[in-house]
Amino acid sequence: MSTAMENLGIQARQAEKVLAGLDSAKKNRCLTAVAQALLDEKDSILEANKTDVAAAREKGMKEALVDRLALSDARIHGMSEGLIQLTALEDPIGEVISGSVRPNGLEIVKKRVPLGVIAIIYESRPNVTADAFGLCFKTGNSVILKGGSDAIHSNKAIVSIIQRVLKDQGIIPEAIQLVTDTSREAARELMRMNGYVDVLIPRGGAGLIKTVVENSTVPVIETGTGNCHIYVDKTADIDMAVNIIDNAKTQRNGVCNACESLVIHKDILDDALPPICERLFSKGVEIRGDERTRAVVPAILPATEEDWGTEYLDAIISIKTVDTLDEAICHINKYNTKHSESIITRDYESARRFQTEVDAAAVYANASTRFTDGFEFGFGAEIGISTQKLHARGPMGLKELTTTKYIISGNGQIRS
Repeated sequence: MSTAMENLGIQARQAEKVLAGLDSAKKNRCLTAVAQALLDEKDSILEANKTDVAAAREKGMKEALVDRLALSDARIHGMSEGLIQLTALEDPIGEVISGSVRPNGLEIVKKRVPLGVIAIIYESRPNVTADAFGLCFKTGNSVILKGGSDAIHSNKAIVSIIQRVLKDQGIIPEAIQLVTDTSREAARELMRMNGYVDVLIPRGGAGLIKTVVENSTVPVIETGTGNCHIYVDKTADIDMAVNIIDNAKTQRNGVCNACESLVIHKDILDDALPPICERLFSKGVEIRGDERTRAVVPAILPATEEDWGTEYLDAIISIKTVDTLDEAICHINKYNTKHSESIITRDYESARRFQTEVDAAAVYANASTRFTDGFEFGFGAEIGISTQKLHARGPMGLKELTTTKYIISGNGQIRS
């Protein structure tokens, strides 16, 4: 391990001890100060971000991915608002989850405590920098961030502001640290910092997540890619379906909760498909479908087997026709990434079955998949969308960044 990375680990451990002793009022004052500083210094953040965006376009990055990288006044206000929302949420640290007194008089209490040192490897999205700080700080965790080279100037600007505020507030600035070495070797080192890092969270594309899962010796919470589906049931309200699909696909193409795949029941195909395609075509979306969809709308391009499992992160969508709800559920469970799935239906039993039988972190009825987000769920922000089943699933907010400790009190008991 390089000296630079080891120093980050040592400083993170020192910060962890300080953060664990902060009370809720102090944390909230600091979060409020950081939120205001992001607004006060937004011009410097935007200037740094312009450098990143210009470099990304020079490299030929897809516009949908440039959108993930780009910041604006509105997005910086969103980062600030996310931190303010956190101050209004109950601090989970110290929460007594359960307690009992054993027959021998031992008092056993289960309490919520910080995870410790959290490392996050992520791509492109500089808003993650502020979100990660807020969530980790509120839960008493120190954080080491390894952003992508695409966003290095933006991330440096944001972390510099946060560290300055921490220092002004009398709090150790190493509560948040940024790995400024953007090489893959630095990422590999971070994956192997046992003894310094308690949990590693990757946020990004399938390649990044696969690399971290396969190479990390630090425990990993896997955040997943999003091949998200919307199923248009035979009883669907067509106007509702058109609006939901439009929102889920076109509001932002390059995000993990965007709809990438449609599934449509054959009984509603002739009525629902033309208006759906008309709306999507008007927004510049390329549509790839099976033979039955192409018979109804000839402008649809032929889909391949690969399309059913692809997260495009682009203005492309696939459409599959099914004969039954069972077939829809089977198709989705085969090709999804266990992120977010939705059914459009007027039938309560179909909605209930879909939400019960589809295996995903978030399963909707009659709503856009774009709501799978910590801010939208009322968590203030999220550290990522976990698609695994241990130790967290779905948008990870405050409680998902904690673990538990048993506190046992006695008066001289010994075990016989």
